[in-house]
Amino acid sequence: MNRQETRIIPPQLLIDAYMNGFFPMADPDTDEIEWFSPNPRAIFPIDKIKPSHSTKKILKKGFFDVRFDTCFERVIIECSNRPDSWINDVIINSYINLHKLGYAHSVESYQEGKLVGGLYGVVIGAAFFGESMFSLVSNASKVAFYHLVEHLKKKGFVLLDSQFINDHTRRLGAIEIPRTQYLKILKYAVSLSEISF
Repeated sequence: MNRQETRIIPPQLLIDAYMNGFFPMADPDTDEIEWFSPNPRAIFPIDKIKPSHSTKKILKKGFFDVRFDTCFERVIIECSNRPDSWINDVIINSYINLHKLGYAHSVESYQEGKLVGGLYGVVIGAAFFGESMFSLVSNASKVAFYHLVEHLKKKGFVLLDSQFINDHTRRLGAIEIPRTQYLKILKYAVSLSEISF
């Protein structure tokens, strides 16, 4: 079955899920879509996220050309290119569809015109739900991430969701909070419909 024939998760189901604290992942063994609402929940406290001294140097020197929403499909496909990926064709098609509807966005790092890193996520109101990132060269996704954080600060976003915590997101500044606290922040964030990405 090629990607064009693969089923998708209905967009309204995805949006409703995010608004209620759930997100989908495909089981790498069965390919079945499963839904998660972790407790505790990982988030990035937007106002407290700051790049390290070495990352500030990289950002200042402009090693990467960072763009938004110029190649969403390529970003999600690159994010899926790893062993035991939870991003299968259903996930890929579903989020490409969300991107076309204006709910999913990508941040991309380029070098010499070539895509070398990036990330993607879902936006509802003043919430950005981070999904995945990839790097083909050192620091490419990190630079995209800090550009995203600055963009969200300027736009007035109040939630940057990281879903689960891992060593990489912890180094970027992710913390864990109880699901009850997360749901309160989420409810407020998605109510701010006047904020746009």
